[in-house]
Amino acid sequence: MKTLLYKSFRSVYRITNWLKWRFTTGGLLVLGGLVASAVVGLDTHQTVAYQIFTLLLAVLIISFAWCIFFRAKFSAHRKLPRFGTAGEPFPYRIVLENLSGRTQAGLHIEEHVENPLPTFNEAAKAGKGDDAARNPFDRVVGYIRWRRLARRKRVAAVKRHVLPGLMPNGEEELRVDLTPLRRGNLVLNGLTVSCPDPFGLVRSFVNVPVRQSFFVLPKRYDAPSVQIPGNRKYQPGGVALASSVGDSEEFMSVRDYRPGDPLRKIHWKSWAKTDRPIVKEYQDEFFIRHALILDTFQDVEYGEAFEEAVSVAASFACSIQTQESLLDLMFVGTEAYCFTSGRGIAYTDRMLEILAAVRSCIDKPFSTLPPLVFERATLLSGCICILLSWDEERKGFIRKLETMGFPVIVLVVTEHPISQSIDSDSDEWQPEHFINLQPGRIEEGLAQL
Repeated sequence: MKTLLYKSFRSVYRITNWLKWRFTTGGLLVLGGLVASAVVGLDTHQTVAYQIFTLLLAVLIISFAWCIFFRAKFSAHRKLPRFGTAGEPFPYRIVLENLSGRTQAGLHIEEHVENPLPTFNEAAKAGKGDDAARNPFDRVVGYIRWRRLARRKRVAAVKRHVLPGLMPNGEEELRVDLTPLRRGNLVLNGLTVSCPDPFGLVRSFVNVPVRQSFFVLPKRYDAPSVQIPGNRKYQPGGVALASSVGDSEEFMSVRDYRPGDPLRKIHWKSWAKTDRPIVKEYQDEFFIRHALILDTFQDVEYGEAFEEAVSVAASFACSIQTQESLLDLMFVGTEAYCFTSGRGIAYTDRMLEILAAVRSCIDKPFSTLPPLVFERATLLSGCICILLSWDEERKGFIRKLETMGFPVIVLVVTEHPISQSIDSDSDEWQPEHFINLQPGRIEEGLAQL
């Protein structure tokens, strides 16, 4: 029964989208009038509604016939920026060339983006939510929940843009925009050029196969500039890590002067003894290093709380000043990952690209993350932990981090508020810097930092 419902949901959804895609607003009104007149005019002896049905049917047949004979050829290419941002309009330009020998007018252009539909497992796991509790039909059938899940899985919101008239063998450059809704690599499969029939009821289409893609970065929030307290730690291989700015210079040795060495590094006593210029050599090894720990463990592949957690991580990756410190991004995907940025090693754009590609981990337990953090704990000055739950396993992880002697900021992203509070008379525990963030109120929660 559930499989049959799932297949019927897909069919109804696709038919609805096809009707909106093929018919204009006026065409949908005519189609609705056609269906209504067919029902009312079944008895031709009692009503003349069948005449309206005949008229509307003739008009639609003429409109479809015109679409069949519409012939036009186009070529196109896009001028895409390198990056977009989820939830923000993405402007770019399209150059469209008319390859036919006729002037084309009244055209519209639209991007072709494939929005994936929910799988059977995703639809089965989708929570009923508060709306279902108030809606007996949805509680039994589930179509409203399925449509809501389909909207969440959309990768982009596409608009139809009006094209100016194209002369024979002429071209036109048009500024368009779409809104990416999901982070990651967004593939534009092609362009669709449409033209309504003379009645303005039915659209005819010409597909222009031009496949391109761009990278969509995670949504970012206005996170406050967080000053994480912590001491400088010794970093092995400090010269490689501190490429431009040093916090504490460690004297290593002396060597012969080389052209370009600053005068302040000359060792005057050695020069006097050897009668040749000698300079002091230093190594930058003591500086601040923070960890940005992202919890990727959940039961489903896509979740609103997880997407918000990635956005929070991206916000901190942009707000933490890494000119004079290092930032380690740690998470678990197909394996355990640790990416370092700051002090010339990598830049914020690279960190955002990594976060754009992060996927939830549904086949591994949370226990695979702590070893990744603990093996680097001696190098860290502090850390920010972005979690998806506040259970005993995660509490134990945070408690152990705090016992290591560096500050920890804990952000728990959940769809429902954590009702637990600190009570000195109970065994319940929360760290000093603890904030519960909820989807839709992320900036409000971050303002508490």
